[in-house]
Amino acid sequence: MFNGHPHDLILDTDIGSDVDDALALGVLLGSPEARLHGVTTAYGDTLLRARLARRLGALAGHDLLVVPGAREPLSGRDVWWAGHEGRSFPDLETEPVPDTVGADRFLVESVLARPGTLDVIAIAPLTNIALALADPSFAPAVKRLYVMGGDFATGSGPRPGPEHNILSDVTAARTVFTSGVRTVVTGLDITRRLRIGPDGIEAIRAAGGFGAALAREIDGWTGFTGEGWSVPHDPITVLSLLRPDLYETRRGSVEVTDDGVTHFHPDPHGPVDLVTDADFDAVAEEIVGRIVRAAAGG
Repeated sequence: MFNGHPHDLILDTDIGSDVDDALALGVLLGSPEARLHGVTTAYGDTLLRARLARRLGALAGHDLLVVPGAREPLSGRDVWWAGHEGRSFPDLETEPVPDTVGADRFLVESVLARPGTLDVIAIAPLTNIALALADPSFAPAVKRLYVMGGDFATGSGPRPGPEHNILSDVTAARTVFTSGVRTVVTGLDITRRLRIGPDGIEAIRAAGGFGAALAREIDGWTGFTGEGWSVPHDPITVLSLLRPDLYETRRGSVEVTDDGVTHFHPDPHGPVDLVTDADFDAVAEEIVGRIVRAAAGG
C-alpha cells in the first residue's frame, strides 16, 4: 500500500555492517512517496560506507547524493568494525562522493533550505545528528526525526541492556534526546519481534541486480552472525515514517544512562513518540515488497 503522500527526507546510516541498513535503503528506494534528498554516513570508515550506499543506489537506478560524516563517536568509545564491510564490491573506490562539506553541515543546510518539511531518519550512532544540533537553527527546522535505537522492554524479564546505536555514542544520544526535536523511536523490543526468513531473503535475491547485491550483503551478515535470517531493525524504523498506520506509539521522553541503557518516561507533552507495537505481518510484507519494487526500478 502506498498512501501517495510525499515524504521529503534524509537518511543517516552506518550502512555496511549489519545488513539492515542496506535493506532500509532498499525500502526507501522502492517507496514512490519517499523523496530521498541525500544520505549521510556515520561511524568508522564513513567514506567506504558512502561508496557502498552510492553503489547500491546505482544498482536500483538512482544517482544518490551521499555525504560521508563523522568517523569517531563524540563519546570517544572505540568503533566496532565487523570486517566484512564493502567486501562484496571490490571496486568501491571508483564511486564518487563529495568532499566539500561534512555530513553535519549537509544536514543543517538541507533542513534550513526546507524548514519544517524535511524528515531525518537516523539508523546509526547519532554522532552526525548531534553535531548538526550544535547549530541552534537545526532543531526547530527539522520536521521530525526517526531513530532506530534503545531497548525499552518492560515486564518481568531481564532488564534491557544497551543497544548498539546508543551505546556507540552515548554523548550524541543524550544530545539528541535532550534537544526537544520531535522524534519517533523504534527500539530492539519492537524490532526483535520480526525476522526476514529464507523465503523473504530468496524473494529479494531473485529481484534483479539490486536484489542480488542485497542478498550478498545479507549473506555476508548472516555468515558473520551464524544465523539464517535477518532482523530488519532499520527497515522497521523507516516504515514508522512511511506507514504509521501500522504502528502504535506512546508519548514521552527518553533518558540515556552512562552505560547506554535507555529509559522511557511517559509524558503527554514529551518530544518522543515511542513505538510500542506494530502489525508485524504487514510490516514484513511491506519490507520485502518495497525492496522488490526498488529492484524493478521503483
